Amino acid sequence: MRTLEQLLLSSRPLSWVNTAFPFAAAYYLATRDLDLAFWIGTIYFLIPYNLAMYGINDVFDYESDLRNPRKGGVEGAVLDRSLHRTTIIAVLVTNIPFVIALVALGSPVSWLVLAVSLFAVVAYSAKGLRFKEVPFLDSITSSTHFVSPAAYGLALAGVVVEPALVALLAGYFLWGIASHAFGAVQDVIADRLGGIASIGTVLGARATARFALLAYLVGGLLLLGTTWPGPLGALLVLPYVANVAPFWNVTDETAESANRGWKRFLWLNFVTGFLVTLLLIWYALSAPLAG
Repeated sequence: MRTLEQLLLSSRPLSWVNTAFPFAAAYYLATRDLDLAFWIGTIYFLIPYNLAMYGINDVFDYESDLRNPRKGGVEGAVLDRSLHRTTIIAVLVTNIPFVIALVALGSPVSWLVLAVSLFAVVAYSAKGLRFKEVPFLDSITSSTHFVSPAAYGLALAGVVVEPALVALLAGYFLWGIASHAFGAVQDVIADRLGGIASIGTVLGARATARFALLAYLVGGLLLLGTTWPGPLGALLVLPYVANVAPFWNVTDETAESANRGWKRFLWLNFVTGFLVTLLLIWYALSAPLAG
């Protein structure tokens, strides 16, 4: 039971919806069908994908997590060394069957998108790659973790790529970059003590917070180029801007204070998800079938 509890904690249940919802929404809006691919993909991106993404991270970030005061709860497990091998095995056992099924249901294009998604999951944390320690590439890879399920859903559905769709995915991608960058602010001190490079340790807390705020704004502006009612989604970026704004002048010494904003961010995602759902329902009722 302790092992299951630790694996569950490692998978970050609070964030499951952040990867399952993008896939489910993208696939359903493209096909209007709750078929086998929809359910397999949704379940996969709900739990196994998150166990892989966060479990691998917790294994390879063990040393730095020990020094990070916010680890050990909903923001990340500090996995005992005795559970590292078990976690990797659990990742393989839960992920491989779903990946095989999705490959069987997909096409070469969807295979490519899924491969990029899975590579980003491993490359972010695994020894020998450690994209999380390459400033700027860390934010790009992290954003890929959350945008790729949506991109995969569209690829699996065989959607034709149009400018409005590119604007939507680009805006979402910048949202992901901004979110990762802001999350890095609170860890500046812990990462430096652990010898970990990041966008936060390179730019410093203040510049990173400002970069995050501007990335949110540009991401919102890109949504203005989407199909109606997509432009209304640009308004949803404003609460994120308001959340980051108080840390405009944060210093490296006070970087850990950004954790207050990060905790608000975690709950803000649920409110935003509800509003995005309403927009998607509106779109589904008014737009023709994509494809």
